Amino acid sequence: MIRKHSATLHGHRTSFSLEDPFWEELNRIAAGRGISLARLIAEIDDARTDGCNLSSALRVHVLEWIRKA
Repeated sequence: MIRKHSATLHGHRTSFSLEDPFWEELNRIAAGRGISLARLIAEIDDARTDGCNLSSALRVHVLEWIRKA
């Protein structure tokens, strides 16, 4: 199921939609790295290219993390 989530990035509130498995994996990645989920999302947001929306960047990050494992 796709759910709406929100986060504060650099002092600005933003929202994005993610399927539950991606959300759960982002939480696992953050916990495994010993950082907050908010920090992980901010890092992914900072690294995304122009034209890539945050939801897509989050999904791609999860996919790349799993591929590296």
